[in-house]
Amino acid sequence: MRMNEGVEWAAHVCVLLHWLHEDDGPAAPAPIPVARMAEAYDLPAAYLVKQVQALTRAGITESVPGKYGGVRLARPAGRITLMEVVAAIEGPDDAFACTEIRQRGMNEDRPARDFAKPCGIAHAMREAELAWRRELAATSILDLAARTPRRVAADARRHFART
Repeated sequence: MRMNEGVEWAAHVCVLLHWLHEDDGPAAPAPIPVARMAEAYDLPAAYLVKQVQALTRAGITESVPGKYGGVRLARPAGRITLMEVVAAIEGPDDAFACTEIRQRGMNEDRPARDFAKPCGIAHAMREAELAWRRELAATSILDLAARTPRRVAADARRHFART
C-alpha cells in the first residue's frame, strides 16, 4: 500500500505547529503562514496549501485570515491522532476493496449461499486494516513530536523566530 506524500507533509505540519507553540500556555497561538512552512521544508507552496486545507476541513487545523493570518492547530496536539491526519488527506475509505471475483467466471452459477460470508482474503485484509487504523488512532501528534530529538524542535523554533 502506498499513501499519498501529502500524508507525510500534513503530519509534519501538525508536529511543526505543535513545536512552534508548545510553550504558549492557554493563549491562542499565532497563526503560521503556509508559505513559510512550505519554504522551511522546501515544498511547493500550492500543493502544501491543499494538504493544509484538507486538515482544516477535518477540524485538525484552523485557518486565520488576514495580513497576519495563517494556520494553527485547532486543538491540543495530544488530542489529534495520526489516523485523523491520514483520513483528512486520504479520505475515510479502506485501503482494500473486495470485488468478489470469486462469484464470477467459473463460479457465476453457484448459489449465493456459497458466498454468504466474506472470503479469507477479504477477512484478512479487513483485520489488517483495523489493526493499522487502531495503531494510527493510538498515536497522537504529541507522540510524534516526542519521538523527535528536542534539538530538532528547538531548531525549528529558531528558524521561524528569525524568518
